[in-house]
Amino acid sequence: MTIQANMHEAKSHLSHLADQAAEGEIVIIAKSGKPYVQLIPVMQNDRTPGGYREDISMDNCFNEADAEIQRMFEGN
Repeated sequence: MTIQANMHEAKSHLSHLADQAAEGEIVIIAKSGKPYVQLIPVMQNDRTPGGYREDISMDNCFNEADAEIQRMFEGN
């Protein structure tokens, strides 16, 4: 379902419109009767940093700088 609200209505009911967008509704804010902007929810990420620590391994020399590449960046 698409919900369209004019600017004045959106100012008065922004919290409710934002909740509807977060629940999956398409919320359009109109200006002078014409669609102007769309409210979209920010996707929440339940990712936990370090969650792949046991699944990924790095070679011991991973952080060592490659001398040739380093010269290109430093101009030497």
